[in-house]
Amino acid sequence: MSHDSYLYKETLGQGDAPLVFTFHGTGGNEAQFHDLATHLLPGAHVISPRGDVSEQGAARFFRRTGEGVYDMADLAARTDAMAHFMRAHVARLAPSRVIGLGYSNGANILASVMLAQPDLVQEAVLLHPLIPWQPAPQPGLRKTRVLISAGERDPICPPEQTRALQRYLSAQGSDVRIHWHAGGHEIAQSELSAVQDFLSTDPGKD
Repeated sequence: MSHDSYLYKETLGQGDAPLVFTFHGTGGNEAQFHDLATHLLPGAHVISPRGDVSEQGAARFFRRTGEGVYDMADLAARTDAMAHFMRAHVARLAPSRVIGLGYSNGANILASVMLAQPDLVQEAVLLHPLIPWQPAPQPGLRKTRVLISAGERDPICPPEQTRALQRYLSAQGSDVRIHWHAGGHEIAQSELSAVQDFLSTDPGKD
């Protein structure tokens, strides 16, 4: 598995600038959050892969058999593939820190990578994630900074599932913050402000 195993969009930063990986939602593509990341962290390296699973023409990062029902074997295989893709870029760019930002299906593949290989990402923004299983303990997530955002009326990612993920990460020792808005599965302006605040914080001084 290499750094070009996915179609992706790339913006190169300077030297050992932070590296941001962005992951789109179902039906999105590599452009969905790429420019947002370059705006939120000017000068960063930004890499945005396109999901290689098609669900009736909509790009995703892993298969599912129904709403909120994941093909766990496929998820495991694609998590491994994504982690290899990410590591290849980390080795190529030697960034000062690695950040992941994903929405919905993109947040789910990012979370799955973190659960499997917790040393890969130091900071993560999970927009409307859904982890509908109980992950095994993962002590490697200790001190990982995580921002979770969600809608209080999200029909796709029920609030209790979001709270369960928050509790799990906190139990692993992660530095977890959560931002709620009053809507559903859409991304609200207040979420973007929360993401900006989170990413602008120097992790060494937080």
